[in-house]
Amino acid sequence: MTELSEEERKKILESAPVGTWALMIMVGASMVVGWLFLYYGVFLPRGMLN
Repeated sequence: MTELSEEERKKILESAPVGTWALMIMVGASMVVGWLFLYYGVFLPRGMLN
């Protein structure tokens, strides 16, 4: 592997953590989908409590 120059290293350290944001968005979206499935697929079809 080649050594990074000081300029490249500084650019990497100052850039935003894109992979972290992508992972957070995927986890958040899957939680919203799961909640919607539970609400509309499980809770609403069973009706009101007696």
